Amino acid sequence: MSLDLSVVIPAYNEAERLPGSLRRILTYLAAWGGSYEILVIDDGSSDGTAQRAQEVAGGRVRVLQNPGNRGKGYSVRRGMLAASGARRLMTDADLSTPIEDLPRLMARMDDGVSIVIGSRALDESKIEVHQPWYRENMGRVFNLFVRLLMASELHDTQCGFKLFSAEAADAVFRVALMDGFVFDVEALFLAQRRGYQVAEVPVTWRNDAASRVGLLKGFRAFPDLLRIRANEWRGRYRQPKADSC
Repeated sequence: MSLDLSVVIPAYNEAERLPGSLRRILTYLAAWGGSYEILVIDDGSSDGTAQRAQEVAGGRVRVLQNPGNRGKGYSVRRGMLAASGARRLMTDADLSTPIEDLPRLMARMDDGVSIVIGSRALDESKIEVHQPWYRENMGRVFNLFVRLLMASELHDTQCGFKLFSAEAADAVFRVALMDGFVFDVEALFLAQRRGYQVAEVPVTWRNDAASRVGLLKGFRAFPDLLRIRANEWRGRYRQPKADSC
């Protein structure tokens, strides 16, 4: 049976932060009134993340466990393809963008847009807690490279709060290949190549000091942008990935 909304949460060693986020999401969705499901994709955690999710939410949350640590891109792809909602939201386990911002994305999708992404780069966006200066500057440079290499007009591809229609999610994630940090860029690149409209909306953002995106991982993302382009040139996005979850 199709549901109104699926919430996909990738999680790696999130036993401390995830329970509070799940309670907040469940409280919000209960008041929202539509039909929904929550999928937590445990990416090979060693701290009991899956068990904590079940303890907090019981049968109200479906937990999928990856075969080892496969990456955030793999986790989101698996969750999106396992979801049954007519609309599918990916959100980070720390809720850096609060679930209460969901209506902004929903309203834009009501206008007929297939993919709506939260953006920290718009004038109306509210940054309550900033990232360290070096990460903010690296993010600006990264987004510049994205716009140049992907011929994209999007200002912020890396905010972890994105809403896909079921059709767009299936079309994009069945052929996506990137398991790591740049999976967002790849997904949006594939969506636009397939004619899906992508819209940015301003959101609230509160950086979590415990974020695991370090400088080394950030620098590794730059050559991955070239890999996306290379995959396109080689025709690797024409057929679904063999282990597309």
